[in-house]
Amino acid sequence: MRELFAKTALQGQKPLTQAGVTLSEEVLGAITSVACFPGKRDLVAAQLGGFPTPNRREGNLLWTGPEQAFLLGAAPDLTGLAATTDQTGGWAALRLVGAVDPVLARLFPIDPRTLTEGACLRTPLGHMNAVLTRDGQGVLILVFRSMARTAWDEIAHVMAMLQAREGIAG
Repeated sequence: MRELFAKTALQGQKPLTQAGVTLSEEVLGAITSVACFPGKRDLVAAQLGGFPTPNRREGNLLWTGPEQAFLLGAAPDLTGLAATTDQTGGWAALRLVGAVDPVLARLFPIDPRTLTEGACLRTPLGHMNAVLTRDGQGVLILVFRSMARTAWDEIAHVMAMLQAREGIAG
């Protein structure tokens, strides 16, 4: 019998650096969607050590909608408090580090200045859904696993455009 090996969405893709920005794949481990049952948000927050308010990140919890979050890492038993679903295989994570605001401004319909540390936004990336959060390491971008290569190409294209622009201006 053949042995199967798990691969990341961008297996083998090397980090790309252009225009003062580095793009890389980030492996997050477990991702669990947590949707609080009506009236149970405070109990869920007690189990998880908090719960994000809209457009915010709280520790390893990323806001994804009203009374909903992605939990990065191991999930406790929330039976009776929230609907939980394993999203690990369905999402991929990209990391942008460096002077990222010009890249963000060209890709997302947001003002990059609103994506302060701890912010967490659901926003389109072209025709794809994305979750963005800025932390002390840069900007983390979550996209559907099936769209990871397309997201990479879109971001890389903008980085190349900015690099060429710097070459012309310099």
